[in-house]
Amino acid sequence: MPQKHRGRPVSDNPKSLRVDVRLTAEELKMLDDYCQQKGVTRPQGLRDGIKALTKN
Repeated sequence: MPQKHRGRPVSDNPKSLRVDVRLTAEELKMLDDYCQQKGVTRPQGLRDGIKALTKN
């Protein structure tokens, strides 16, 4: 019988790296406005911005 594991299932693409960023009040407001408009979290908003940089 397989051993049961606790917790979340293993991801195919785990997000194991962490980046700390300092923003101005204006930059944070821009991020929060974007996130509220798109209905995403701050980390997802930052990921969206990074992906937009590589789209050309």
